[in-house]
Amino acid sequence: MDEYANLRLDADLGVFFSRQLEHVKARTYDIKYAELNALRFIPVSTEAGPGAESITYEQYDQVGVAKIIESYASDLPRADIKGQEFTGRVRSLGNAYGYSIQDIRAAQMAGKPLETRRASAARRANDEAVNRIAWGGDADHNLQGFLSNPNIPVASVPAAGAGSATTFASKTPDQIIRDMNACANDIVTNTFNVERPDTLLMPIAQYSFIASTPRSSTSDTTILEFFLRSNPYINRVEPVHELTGVGTAGADIMLAYRQSDEVLTLEIPQPFEQLPVQEIGLEFQVPCHSRIGGVNIYYPLAINIREGI
Repeated sequence: MDEYANLRLDADLGVFFSRQLEHVKARTYDIKYAELNALRFIPVSTEAGPGAESITYEQYDQVGVAKIIESYASDLPRADIKGQEFTGRVRSLGNAYGYSIQDIRAAQMAGKPLETRRASAARRANDEAVNRIAWGGDADHNLQGFLSNPNIPVASVPAAGAGSATTFASKTPDQIIRDMNACANDIVTNTFNVERPDTLLMPIAQYSFIASTPRSSTSDTTILEFFLRSNPYINRVEPVHELTGVGTAGADIMLAYRQSDEVLTLEIPQPFEQLPVQEIGLEFQVPCHSRIGGVNIYYPLAINIREGI
């Protein structure tokens, strides 16, 4: 009750409000929205902590060669390491919700709990902002997103469909499987087998198409089932609506990557929190707050994008 001591409510109403607000806050943490899916596909790091103003990570590379030498050689070639630092800013997200004195009194008189939709709306607004920044970044505030990193390899799928189209809907199952394999397998080739992707993401329409289209007219296996059985690296293909229309000239894209915090992390130094209630005029307002640092991609070559599907 200490945090409500300054509110102009009688004792019974103060106790009612305190208990109801605790319930409202708990409910906002229980609500989940599957369609805001960045946290499903991007590993989250809270390591920096809520006081961080920026996040820096270091990347090192080994350099040097060895050569054949004479027994008493003194000109040994040197081996060493070289490093780079990458720094990104951390920004705050905030909003609030509240109840008027009349809202509280009416709820108590009716014997009903305070409605939770306002708190849910505040949580939803925060989660939408996190999801938007996680995928696309925020150029105005210098926050990098998963899809806005300029170092990720990007290419178009071949224009081999009907009428020289690139889309899955215009192609045969064999052509679609070839495109999917190329998106995944190029990571292994480009990194000399250092990186092996395990996940392939694509828009909902394309996912639905490959999940419901037979591999051939005589097969009881879908394109998706055949791909998962035959590709040596990918073990999951998932639909993500954020990949619709985000490529060059509004093209749909698919994306292969290794889903690991060694490859990328979404920096959330302070997850969503609800601060002590404040009295503002005739309203009792609950400020909400979180901190986000965008997406750090440590190994861009562990990710591959194909446009035009």
